[in-house]
Parts: sequence; C-alpha cells; structure tokens
Amino acid sequence: MARTIKQKNKHGVYSTRNVWSGFLFGIGLVAFIDETFFHQLLHWHHFYDKSTTGIGLVSDGLFHAFSWIATVGALFMVADLRRRNAWETTRWLAGMCLGAGLFNLYDGIIQHKLMKLHQIRYNVEILPYDIVWNVLAIMIIIAGFILLHRARRKSLPSGEMTENALQ
Repeated sequence: MARTIKQKNKHGVYSTRNVWSGFLFGIGLVAFIDETFFHQLLHWHHFYDKSTTGIGLVSDGLFHAFSWIATVGALFMVADLRRRNAWETTRWLAGMCLGAGLFNLYDGIIQHKLMKLHQIRYNVEILPYDIVWNVLAIMIIIAGFILLHRARRKSLPSGEMTENALQ
C-alpha cells in the first residue's frame, strides 16, 4: 500500500525524533556513567578540577543535573513516540550510540585537552587513558552510524516500510 506525502513526512519526523531521543539518552547515560564511576566511586577527577574540592563537588552536581535533564527529556520523547506507535528501536539505539560516543569524544578532546577542565586521572601516565577513552568513543560513534545505516535500509526504495521498520 503506497503512503501519502503526509504519511511520509510524518514518518520522517518520527524517524528523526527516534534518533534525537536516543541521542539525548546516550548523552545522559554516558554522563551518568562518567559521574558515577570516575567522579564518585574512583575519585579520579571532578568535572572542574582547577579550584577547591568544594567547587569540584558543585561542578559535579551541575554535571549530574545536566545528565539527568537529558535523560528525562529523552524518556519523555520515547513515551511520546510509543504513544504515537512510532517507536523505532534501531534508530533509537543509533542515536544513543551517537550521543554517547560524541559526548565522550567531546569530553576527551575539548574538556580534557583544549579547555583543561580535568583529566581522566591524575598522577599517572595519561596517554594510555586518553587513547582508550577516545578510541572507545570513536568505536561507539561507528556503531551508531552502522545502526543508522541499517535502520535506513529497512525502508524500501519506494518509501514503504518493511514489517520490521517500526520495531
């Protein structure tokens, strides 16, 4: 059954929302993991390490609030997509990987090296940590692009969707 232009536009909007909600969730998830493990459990660094411990803790709190807002916002978008029967798991996972990977790469290059807000860890040879951090981020980004490519392939050339496209 051929889809109307309105249906195709609606599908495009929902496909984009799936990716963006996954993207926000990926940012929130990786920020939560960073905050929980590297800041709180391992005590390797704070979000901002160029001042007192108190300022570092406040910066951690703001960082945690940011990650929580991104996660909750993403979940509201997911709830709306589910309510509209427009949930696309593969696109959402692609967005999640892209958000997580790009945030980690931004953190590793911009925050660690250019802005020098903090390092991954102090009093150690930092190069192996930087390499692992950034290579892992790139691998997650590549996984996101692979998933996005697979999601796009689920659409037939005529624009009609396969049975599994919305799963």
